[in-house]
Amino acid sequence: MKFKGVIFDLDGTLVNSLEDISDAMNIVLKNLDYPIHSYETYQYFIGSGLRNLVSKALPSTHNDDEHIDYCYQLMIEEYSGNCTRKTKAYNGIAELLEFLVSQNIKMSVFSNKSDALTKKIAADLFPGYFEPVVGLTTEALKKPNPSEAIEISKKLGLKTNEIIFVGDSGIDMQTATNAEMFAVGVTWGYRPEEELIVNGAKKTLNTPLDLIPLFQSDEVNVLI
Repeated sequence: MKFKGVIFDLDGTLVNSLEDISDAMNIVLKNLDYPIHSYETYQYFIGSGLRNLVSKALPSTHNDDEHIDYCYQLMIEEYSGNCTRKTKAYNGIAELLEFLVSQNIKMSVFSNKSDALTKKIAADLFPGYFEPVVGLTTEALKKPNPSEAIEISKKLGLKTNEIIFVGDSGIDMQTATNAEMFAVGVTWGYRPEEELIVNGAKKTLNTPLDLIPLFQSDEVNVLI
């Protein structure tokens, strides 16, 4: 069967948002006289929502829930005004999206970033391409919980096995597997290919255009 839809993760998959996220959190840390972190370190903080990132970035001596909540609000205030300052689509994404549109492939975004920020970035960088765009509204629904992905499939009018789920992390691959979607990992994001494979990737991509053949054939070669 040919796939009829695709759900994309946002950060590390469609867009490189590492610097904007890192810069915002480092401003918060610096203002509180806490140690800051490198972009390379933040790569491993991203993926489980911004509150989780804040917790990982804070020193262990200042990591209680109340302080995490306080710093999370500071980070959101800083990041909201600068979330597309350096953030850009990865090379090849624009061409991939144009191909998918030409083939009438249904496209959605599902991210662990807050719903408001997910919608803002998608609207600013990819106006009109994705429907629905879903971010985090409730911690319990965060990936790898498949509930939102399954709900997206219903809104797209597709069976879950007709959808490719594309992401850059093990959490994304787990989400795809839990939702009974075809898990595709991208190697240009924030996590190594090994993490994607161990967590259930059936295919890995080195460039965005490597996704195209999956929509052109009834048979798909998967990782063993």
